[in-house]
Formats: sequence, structure tokens, C-alpha cells
Amino acid sequence: MTDTNGQRPASPLPGHSDDGSPPRLSISGAKACIHLNRPRQHNRFQSEDLAHLAALLDAVEQDPRVRVLLFTAGGPSFSAGFDIGGFEAGGASRPGAFGELCDRVEAVRIPTICAVNGGIYGGATDFALACDIRIAVEGTRMMMPPARLGIEYYYGGLRRYVERLGPAAAKLLILTGEPIDAQAMLRIGFVQELVTPDALMARADALATACAERAPGALRGLKASLDALAQGKADPALIQARFEASLTSAEAREGLRAWAEKRPPRFADVAPATSD
Repeated sequence: MTDTNGQRPASPLPGHSDDGSPPRLSISGAKACIHLNRPRQHNRFQSEDLAHLAALLDAVEQDPRVRVLLFTAGGPSFSAGFDIGGFEAGGASRPGAFGELCDRVEAVRIPTICAVNGGIYGGATDFALACDIRIAVEGTRMMMPPARLGIEYYYGGLRRYVERLGPAAAKLLILTGEPIDAQAMLRIGFVQELVTPDALMARADALATACAERAPGALRGLKASLDALAQGKADPALIQARFEASLTSAEAREGLRAWAEKRPPRFADVAPATSD
């Protein structure tokens, strides 16, 4: 596995001790991993991280081998959110920048998996909601504190809260600013699974492997359709047309042939994503 500098990356296992470096990208076969790497700051997103993360996402989507993207973090927390100190007078942060990053994560065309290894707070909760699949360790806690801080929230984050969790849970979390535990996170759908801390990476890798073994073109189309449905922007005719076209695709021919021959399918890579 190599990182963007051509060097072997630090281990993405929770508890990694390196401190203060930007997120790191590593790629192994069809699986990419972006690792948050500021454990002593509880992986708080810094202003300089935003453009760096956007560049890593671009690199992932331009690599035709990559079929799934996993987000991990080191230390006791997944992330304490975005450093809002830069919003103060004279600060370097642009108010909409972090929300735009979360929108960019949501728009990644391949499946995304967030492995939550510990506490997750503020903007980091929206970062996780921008991912398709979220798993967390037992004992995790989350909190959304804008009302505690005297600020409102950006459109994309509020939309994801309502779409993923429903208005009732979104209002409870955002208006009260009270923390909830892992069982409550599972109950409201913030995460789809809870695992023991020592099982987190194995389960995350198993989910990533499952996605990586599926037909990459079909995965992208299915994700696009599901996202459009969730956002109320679905075109029924377009979704139906994609379904009918897929029935005679090279992927369908390979999948059906593999099924008949009782062997794993060998799906070809697809071209890098381009802007619509």
C-alpha cells in the first residue's frame, strides 16, 4: 500500500501515535483509505486540511482502479469537528469551506465508508453523514453543538441531518446540543452498525472489500440513483433507463456468466469520473 508521496503510509489503526500531519491517502488494489492524522487534537479539521482533502478526493476519483473509499482516524476520537476559530475577525477560514468539503465527500461517485473509532462532534458529524456507510465502536458519543456556540448552520449540513436522520432526530440533536451514546446513534440511523473497538478495522475492511468486488459501473449508477431519491431530485425515467441499459451491459454479461459458472465475477475497471 502506498501513499500520495510514494511512501508506505502510517498504519490507519485507531491509536496511531503520529501527531499534527494532514490527512493521508493510501491505496491498496481497489480500496482507498483517507486517514485523519491529528490524534492529539482529536483530529480537528484545520483550514489548511480542506483543500488538501479535496485534492485527495480528486486523486481517488481519477484512479480507475479505486472502487471504494474508506475514512479512518487515529487516536481516541474520530474528530472534534472543524476549528471554527478561523471564522473570527481576521481569521483565515472562509465560512462555507467546510460545508463545501462535506458536499464534495457526499458527491464522490464510488461508495464511501466512515469507520468511527471514537467520539465525533460538530462538523465531523456532517462529514460522517456525507458518507454512504457508517460504522462505529461501542462506547462512541456524538454531539452537535452550534446552538451552544451561538451560531446557526450551513444548508448542506442541515439537509444531510434531516435526510439521514429525519426531522425529529435532527431537531433533538441540533436544538438541544446534548450528546448521545452509541446505542442512540444506531437507533436513529447515524451509524448502521456498532462493533467492538478491536473489530472496527476488520469490519470496515470487510465492507470495503465487498464493495470493491461488485460491478463498479453498477455501483456508481446505484449510488447516484439512491442519492437522487434521498434528496428528492430523482428522475424516474432516467433511473428506469439506466436499469434497462444495465441489463445488456458488459458487467451484466460477466456477472451472469460468473453466477452460472459458480465463480467470482471479474469486473473491469471503469474510466475516471468526469464532471457532468
